[in-house]
Amino acid sequence: MRERVAPHHDQAGELRRIVESRRRGVRGLSGLRSIAVLSGKGGVGKSNLAVNLAMALSKTGKRVVILDADLGMANVDLLCGISPKYTLAHLVKGQRSVDEVLVALDNGVLLLPGGPGVQELAELGDDAQSLLIDKLAALEGVADILLIDTGAGIHRNTLSFGVAADLTILITTPEPTSIRDAYGVLKTLAINTGSKIEITLVVNMATSRSEGSEVAERIQMAANQFLSLSVAYGGAILLDENVGKAVRMRIPFFLANPTCQASRDIAALAAELARIDDEVEPPAGRGVKSFFFRLARSLGLGG
Repeated sequence: MRERVAPHHDQAGELRRIVESRRRGVRGLSGLRSIAVLSGKGGVGKSNLAVNLAMALSKTGKRVVILDADLGMANVDLLCGISPKYTLAHLVKGQRSVDEVLVALDNGVLLLPGGPGVQELAELGDDAQSLLIDKLAALEGVADILLIDTGAGIHRNTLSFGVAADLTILITTPEPTSIRDAYGVLKTLAINTGSKIEITLVVNMATSRSEGSEVAERIQMAANQFLSLSVAYGGAILLDENVGKAVRMRIPFFLANPTCQASRDIAALAAELARIDDEVEPPAGRGVKSFFFRLARSLGLGG
């Protein structure tokens, strides 16, 4: 297995260079956009899609930070072939700063490893929570997009990220169990938000464009009819043997094979998300602090 972890001092130097260059080039004060990536069940390629979407968004010129918020099976580090030294838990405990916890990935993407820190965030008192969120506001200077890779399923802590984010991307495959569980996520989100939530559906591992469209139409019709919920369709990521090869190499497929079908599909999704981000006027309440305060409330903290 090819080891891709740079010596710590080299990695730290690269991270400082990225962070400093980003802060010198801060663009306006419109606020960072938070995007949560959810799925109804495991095994649908959610984390792999999140990592490669981050790489593709970065290629469009967006500054991206990934928050690995999967409490049970955090694996963004495995997919990228790196070994984080610190996690959000060190930040929660006041042991490290945001800059020290961030890890530089390829394509200029930064990783904020969540680990047990996500659960500890839910257990903080109001004062400690506010102090932590003030620290996390440092992300505003280094990112346009905070992409959150959540756990699978309808656990409250998982869906809290979807409720709090500016946009939720829901991943399903064409398998009946995956479609059923994706609808279960939609139902729970609709109940918790009064159907006022922005959701984009992506069909992963589709065998054809038509199969992806058929799956999306079924879910869209059911969500509209029974949940009064409008679900956008972000497209299909077609089955591609290069995805599995890249996972075994511990390299994102978008970097390992930029011209393969899955890479072209993820690039199309990223281009559309970037276009919307550039053209749509940012709503009030967008940004790092707003996201984490909403997350805290959704986790049962605050008012």
